[in-house]
Amino acid sequence: MPVKIRRSTCLILFLIAFAITNFSQTKSPATPAADARPGGANVSAPSDLAKAAVTAHGGDKLRQVKSIVMRGTVDFNASGVSTPATFSIAISGDKYFFEINNPVQPLKQTYDGRQTFSTIRGFSLPPITSLGFPVLTRVGDTGYVVSDVGESKKKRKGFRVTTPDGYYTDFLIDEKTGQVKGYESSYEVGDRNVTTSVEIDEFQTIDGVLMPKKYSQRIDLGQLTAYASFKVKEMLINSTIDDSVFAMPK
Repeated sequence: MPVKIRRSTCLILFLIAFAITNFSQTKSPATPAADARPGGANVSAPSDLAKAAVTAHGGDKLRQVKSIVMRGTVDFNASGVSTPATFSIAISGDKYFFEINNPVQPLKQTYDGRQTFSTIRGFSLPPITSLGFPVLTRVGDTGYVVSDVGESKKKRKGFRVTTPDGYYTDFLIDEKTGQVKGYESSYEVGDRNVTTSVEIDEFQTIDGVLMPKKYSQRIDLGQLTAYASFKVKEMLINSTIDDSVFAMPK
């Protein structure tokens, strides 16, 4: 297989793994306003929509999640070729481990709180806490700016959150429930501009926290577009995870 195609495949798989972690990491500062309610005619400003979304997904319980374990399946499609795979992820505080098993390019990445190991080297991704679902937990924190969604999405109900380091996520929500229906973002990886969008098909409530269970992602690298469909088979919240899970390979 030519090197150029192989590098693109590796990059897409890395981005898919990045998408998995987008639905998993949470922090725990600022409490949303007490009168924030999902849906309703009075909830229309971007800041109100953002607070309502946090509330709809568990409020303080969402912010107080300390660890998450997820296992499931993913169907990956690029250039008309479909590849089934399985994934697993474990997160405890800042530490994380994720793995994708597939016949094309298996992938593992681990962060032990100090250093990162990945079986795919030579790529630098944005911080996984700066894009996607985890950004929802930072609404109200200093430096996290809530504004209108991008111009192309003005007809859809939602809001944009921009992080202190300049990354943004456009959250699109259900007007009646306040729940996140999906999100979109764009950023650079090396010399490539990456645009990604996620649509959430099904949620699961665990210990009062509403988490995505089934979702699909579109990843556009310009000359190459990939699609992935995820289904979480098992999810644990606030379970004890041994530090050996995050140990660096010897």
